[in-house]
Amino acid sequence: MDSFLLLLKDEGLPLPETEYKFHPKRKWKFDYCWVKEKVAVECEGGVWISGRHNRGSGFVKDIEKYNNAVLMGYKVLRYTPEQLLNEAIVDLKKVLKVK
Repeated sequence: MDSFLLLLKDEGLPLPETEYKFHPKRKWKFDYCWVKEKVAVECEGGVWISGRHNRGSGFVKDIEKYNNAVLMGYKVLRYTPEQLLNEAIVDLKKVLKVK
């Protein structure tokens, strides 16, 4: 189990599906998804090293993916790896309405 999932479990949050394919025709996946609640978390790696998500074509593809997800009713939260382990829990408690 990865560090984020362990953190969720320690905080008493429901565990998401991982690598969830959310679009019926495209191969798009969310890193983490609470399917019933339509909440997704994406971990954006390579922020400081010009990773795939920061370069032209990858950035454009991510915009298309995220916009389609929102149009399908998903709430998409995006974090760097550091933010995922330090900030995501507070946000998820709010959006999933967990105390």
